[in-house]
Amino acid sequence: MNVTVAALQTAFSDNVAHNVARVTELVREAAGKGANIILPSELFEGHYFCRSQKEEDFGRARPATAHPTITHFQKLAAELGVVIPVSFFEQAGPEHYNSVAVLDADGQNLGVYRKTHIPDGPGYQEKFFFKPGNTGFRSFATKFGTIGVAICWDQWFPEAARAMTLAGADILFYPTAIGTEPEEPDLDSRDSWQRVMIGHAVANAVGVVASNRVGKEGDGKDAITFYGSSFICDARGDKLSELDRTQEGIAIAALDTAMLRRVRASMGFFRDRRPDQYGTLGR
Repeated sequence: MNVTVAALQTAFSDNVAHNVARVTELVREAAGKGANIILPSELFEGHYFCRSQKEEDFGRARPATAHPTITHFQKLAAELGVVIPVSFFEQAGPEHYNSVAVLDADGQNLGVYRKTHIPDGPGYQEKFFFKPGNTGFRSFATKFGTIGVAICWDQWFPEAARAMTLAGADILFYPTAIGTEPEEPDLDSRDSWQRVMIGHAVANAVGVVASNRVGKEGDGKDAITFYGSSFICDARGDKLSELDRTQEGIAIAALDTAMLRRVRASMGFFRDRRPDQYGTLGR
């Protein structure tokens, strides 16, 4: 089955309506180019607020049920016949999560994934806001194939990619917000960020789609310049589409899920893996 996937890349204001309109515009453009599954970046409703610990930013959270942004994109997904994984700040009673709702091509919400790995460091102070997710790594059977979705910091963990593939995913989607390091201005993680996900693609024989934002957010020592570089790669690790560090637009490419499965079978990674010997990984 040929599936056309797209990663959206844009800068954001701190106005929800403006950002939803901008992502909607890009979703429509991607659908017009033939995209079947369209990935916006992480927490796109506003600025990446985890740069600092401000109590008022908990006011950004909403329950998944009747969430206005999710409802909007459910209608858009049904109108255009596309799949949209929607990142949002989830309030669940007294708990808060960094989550993604996977919306199928008929607008149905197939379920929510809650970010498992929560970073904590200068500029990326997510542990103040988010509880570690409790959904486990899932796969979602969409109209256009079975996919896995994980979020930003999750993308550095090979266990997450392997778990989603074991759950049946042929393509992994990573909405992201990553850029400069406020305390290490000379550190540029862009290439490592891409390489680790390309490694997941090769080691699991899956396609990978990563969507990042661009632009500078914040002032002074908590400012971050997001480095974009959204990309799509295949099971061989070849980048099929890529945006640069500053451009706004769409990375788009076609993946053959039947071919991905053939590569996965022929490489023998899942035939030869020895989970009975990996006990230390559970420590």
